[in-house]
Amino acid sequence: MTVTDTLVAVETLDEPTLSIAEVVDRTGVSHDTLRYYEKEGLLAPPRDRGGRRRYREVDVGRVVFITRMRQSEMPIRVLQRYVALVEEGPATERQRLAIMEAHRDAVVARRTELDEALAIIEMKIEIYGGTLGSAGSCGA
Repeated sequence: MTVTDTLVAVETLDEPTLSIAEVVDRTGVSHDTLRYYEKEGLLAPPRDRGGRRRYREVDVGRVVFITRMRQSEMPIRVLQRYVALVEEGPATERQRLAIMEAHRDAVVARRTELDEALAIIEMKIEIYGGTLGSAGSCGA
């Protein structure tokens, strides 16, 4: 969907809409990030007659989803593929499930790595706390 496709008279929508500033306030995502998501084809909010973006609840939900996926290190190209599949409709649910399962596996693996790193950090804190001020070496 292109920006031209989203030039909708907001008055014809059956639901309330939010300005970009309201979405920024509600989600904590910056104006620039919202525009980047749009440029990358991840988001296509309708526009009012003046060309201003007007976000629906479904758009806000997508912003939150994209933000969480990016926080979990999902690549933009994977998000683009996922969003394109969503736009294609229910026939693509199996493919979307495969994307989510693969990403879940990556997140679980990353969480395991982070837990291992945290264990080392905690061990070092314990060592430093137990030997602080002594002449002994704490290792690496």
